[in-house]
Amino acid sequence: MLKLSSFLLLGSLSLTAASLLPPEEDQQLAREIYKEMIESKSGFSTGSTTPIAEAVAARLKAAGFPDSDIFVGGAIATKYNVVVRYHGRGAQKPILLLAHTDVVEAKREDWTVDPFTFLEKDGYFYGRGTSDDKAQAAIWVANLLRYKREGFRPDRDLIVALTADEEGGGPYNGVDWLLKNKRSLIDADFALNEGGRGEMVNGKRIANDIGLAEKTYADFRLEVRNKGGHSSRPVPDNAIYHLAGALYRLSNFSFPMQLNNVTRAYFSQMAKIEHGPFAADLAQVAAGNQQAMARIAAQNPGMNSMLRTTCVATQLEGGHAPNALPQLAAANVNCRIFPDDNVDYVLATLKKVVADDQVVVTIKVDEGKAPPSPMRPDVMKAFSQITDTMWPGVITLPSMATGASDGRYLREAGIPTYGVQGFFMDRDDVRAHGRDERMAVPSFYEGQTFLYELVKKLSE
Repeated sequence: MLKLSSFLLLGSLSLTAASLLPPEEDQQLAREIYKEMIESKSGFSTGSTTPIAEAVAARLKAAGFPDSDIFVGGAIATKYNVVVRYHGRGAQKPILLLAHTDVVEAKREDWTVDPFTFLEKDGYFYGRGTSDDKAQAAIWVANLLRYKREGFRPDRDLIVALTADEEGGGPYNGVDWLLKNKRSLIDADFALNEGGRGEMVNGKRIANDIGLAEKTYADFRLEVRNKGGHSSRPVPDNAIYHLAGALYRLSNFSFPMQLNNVTRAYFSQMAKIEHGPFAADLAQVAAGNQQAMARIAAQNPGMNSMLRTTCVATQLEGGHAPNALPQLAAANVNCRIFPDDNVDYVLATLKKVVADDQVVVTIKVDEGKAPPSPMRPDVMKAFSQITDTMWPGVITLPSMATGASDGRYLREAGIPTYGVQGFFMDRDDVRAHGRDERMAVPSFYEGQTFLYELVKKLSE
């Protein structure tokens, strides 16, 4: 394994510490595109990504991109993607710049502001998708237009792909569809995607994460069927009781703790920026100490999830009448599987934990596993250089996403994918998928500069 320290050597950059923000005209352009995307309702089940794809294509054509370099299409008419190629010298394979334009559903009554009205308030941009993932989508487009205006000629082609249904997956997922139907449009040496963010604690920037791996997403169904009967004549053999017992046993179970190269590097770096006993435990975790792992897991749910496979009940169904014994009781159990585990192992473990032959455990959704991306020296060095120049003292933090992204499809297809964004957020106030999602205004524009410089560095 290559040591992270070997990537931290500084090189010359066009960026200076005082130039964290893009030129004014590029800020305005990015904000305009961002607003347009936020106010386009592109929820998985109630919206469409097609208007965004078509608006981006129109903007690119107006800027002089030929029709032959722009593709708009997808699995169905409401789930279109847009892909554009910016031609370089062809000395190396392209870089794919990926973001998704669909969002998690949001209801007005759940928010304190309208989720589909772009609002700048108290130093934040509010709206569904402001952090996941329309900020990166808008910036990829704005930066591409800036490269063209400046006459930048990269050594390799740059491909921007803004895709559908990352949040919902299934047959309309844009990356999956493009790989199966239009692979030549997005085939690349590597991809830059969501999955890495800057971490802030008490307003201080402490780390810039680069995503190198992801856990596997899987849903399992626990189901009990019963002959039922009249509720006035209860019996111990009750479907709901069987299910409740199984879920209680699951709630008291934990998968074994483990590390891989990415998480080992993560905990090693984290130990350098924390303090006291917590920092000492993090260093011991990186060394594989199980007692330290147990202490860290008990203190921090996010780190617990980085140390093991996790399974949790997320949905329930059962019963057919208030005055009848239930004939069916079922639960969805969502698992995020550590890369070194597999779905069959998790299934077998759940059956053992359930310990009830009346409870049938089946795999409902298995999104498949993908290998971690290697710590490429060029990617890691450029990421670290620009991080250190923009935010001196902020460390580069290799990370494994405990959620999931479209990077999985690309990694499975042999295209290494790196989670890079440069948007700094409070570690304890990440609102993606939740109420009043927001992005700090300075973080948006600093991320615009970070991604502009990173892509230039990797393509010169």
